[in-house]
Amino acid sequence: MTVRVATIDDVRQAEQVIRRHVSPAPLVRSYALEKELGLPERRRVWLKDYGWTPVGSFKLLGALNWMAHHEQRIGNAPVAAHSSGNFASGISFAGMRYGKRVLVVMPETAPRVKFELTRSFGAEVRTYDITRDHETGQRDRLTRQLAEEEGAVQASPYDDPHVIAGNGVGGLEIVQALRGERRGVSHFFCQVSGGGLMAGHALAIADGFPAAVIVGVEPEGADDFRQSLQAGRRVRLDKPTSICDGLLSYDVGEHNWPILQRHVSQALAVSDQSTRQAMRWLYEQHGLRTEPSGAIAVAAALERRLPLDGDGDVVLVVSGRNVDDDAFRQWVSSQA
Repeated sequence: MTVRVATIDDVRQAEQVIRRHVSPAPLVRSYALEKELGLPERRRVWLKDYGWTPVGSFKLLGALNWMAHHEQRIGNAPVAAHSSGNFASGISFAGMRYGKRVLVVMPETAPRVKFELTRSFGAEVRTYDITRDHETGQRDRLTRQLAEEEGAVQASPYDDPHVIAGNGVGGLEIVQALRGERRGVSHFFCQVSGGGLMAGHALAIADGFPAAVIVGVEPEGADDFRQSLQAGRRVRLDKPTSICDGLLSYDVGEHNWPILQRHVSQALAVSDQSTRQAMRWLYEQHGLRTEPSGAIAVAAALERRLPLDGDGDVVLVVSGRNVDDDAFRQWVSSQA
């Protein structure tokens, strides 16, 4: 099967779709991080904060572009998808905007806020046991079953060129904002799970700032992309584990891998403890309450394992903020 790889032109076309539905997510200067990282005055640090979107994460970008490109094919049929939670609310939001029924399969242990957001936009939710999914394959089986029984069109949360291109619109927003201030970028840090967020952003950042070092960030217990980059091929993990519930894909997608391999030169695996510390740091310094997956790129920068040489600015993605109150309090107060 030939894999169609998304391009920067696809991202530019997706921008027209996205702008009909949502405004750009904020790109916020972090004076505190500039000081923390010891950068000279001429350089700046920016946070691309997708917590401000209607679904609390970046996931609606790819979902909206996917829905726009499949609207006629879907017709009166429903859409089926699996998700750890954020794509569930993203595709639910897209279904609401396009008048489509949405069925999503989520882990029964997903944060309550992700269930509530998903249902608030009209989606119907089925659950599965994620702790045994590596043995049972229940997630994929249940999603396929829904698609067959309901006659649904199945959407991938990351392994699709339209999803990648839609997510890449956020990268275009970064390029446009910084070029507008005549800034350059030396380093770009972004989460990698299935690769939909990073692949889209990598297309835009590499096009806008060719000299930028693009850094993928993963949990230590779910570092399939880091291992893939080292091996030169997609590596699958049997049972990824981390508090970063949004970064537990088994491997990067077929559509994502060629883009990641071409544009992402570094991969960092971050401990859950470092992620908790970054969540606490963002809350104390910026008043941002993030989910673990959202804070991990900041955690990687705070660890200072990668020298931030160069003259350009540093951009860090805060991919989402959907975290339950009790879990957030426990993680930011934990010293273990």
